[in-house]
Amino acid sequence: MLSINGATVRYGDETAVRGVSLDVGAADAPVTALLGPSGCGKSTLLRAVAGLEPLAGGAVLFDGADLARVPPHRRGFGMVFQDGQLFGHRDVAGNVRYGLERQGWARAEARDRVEELLDLVGLPGAGGRPVGELSGGQQQRVALARALAPRPRLLLLDEPLSALDRQLRDRLAGDLRRILREAGTPALIVTHDHGEAVELADTVAVMTDGEIAQVDRPARLWRRPRTPEIARFLGYTALVDAAVEARQADSALGRVLVDCPDGRFQLGLRPGSVVIQARGVPARVVRSVPTVDGVRITVAVAAGHHELEAEAFADTPPRDGDTVHVALNPRRVAVIG
Repeated sequence: MLSINGATVRYGDETAVRGVSLDVGAADAPVTALLGPSGCGKSTLLRAVAGLEPLAGGAVLFDGADLARVPPHRRGFGMVFQDGQLFGHRDVAGNVRYGLERQGWARAEARDRVEELLDLVGLPGAGGRPVGELSGGQQQRVALARALAPRPRLLLLDEPLSALDRQLRDRLAGDLRRILREAGTPALIVTHDHGEAVELADTVAVMTDGEIAQVDRPARLWRRPRTPEIARFLGYTALVDAAVEARQADSALGRVLVDCPDGRFQLGLRPGSVVIQARGVPARVVRSVPTVDGVRITVAVAAGHHELEAEAFADTPPRDGDTVHVALNPRRVAVIG
């Protein structure tokens, strides 16, 4: 297991990573995503784990052994970068075989391993193709196969899908999840994409301003973000005060079933959290915008001395100023705290 203990990385007077502690590779959660906005320090942390950035403080350990004096090429980690960084002078098989050659694998064993990996990443029989003829998605598959070929004890992936278009990214994300599970290699994935983090990882670590803000299973993270800042980063665009009693949260938008103790909390709302229905809390339509799936409606609800605005969806557009009735969808509401 990888253990990051109080890791700090500095560039001159600037602290890019500040006292981060994180465990990666548990048997029941082998894949961890580092999720955060650009510039939060997640790629720097990944490079420090790989040995490509020196630590100003803390330690990186694997199975209890400190890696401080272990150079990158001896850590036994595989790495996949955003752009793949394939060798243009080698064909597909030559790229995948690269790490095996460095480890001195016998020719026949290396050939079998290359074929095994190309089958795993969905490129059977492609060994002789020039990498320049491959699509972006195929190149990333080759980069993944190359990283997995020497059987690394940990796989590090730095925004592996971000250079691809959305349709290809969505398709390859599902394949990547399957590949990681079938390969059985623990992995640490850097991403800014919420969907990728949920689809790929068993555990998500939210990183902000060089620190880990929360670590949780994806479902738990989106249901119980620890702070309003985390909730907003996760897509909860509106926050509403609520009083919880006997698992019922009472707010300006009505009551909703929640999984938390009694007390006062904030509820996080994102698209789909508010639904328009025949019965519910009266709300005034502020504006409506057509979408491919219907109409996105902004509604205003009286909340004490001010109005709370939230988004809801409908099949037909109401007129601005109309009164509609809204309720909360318990499956898309977060309890913050």
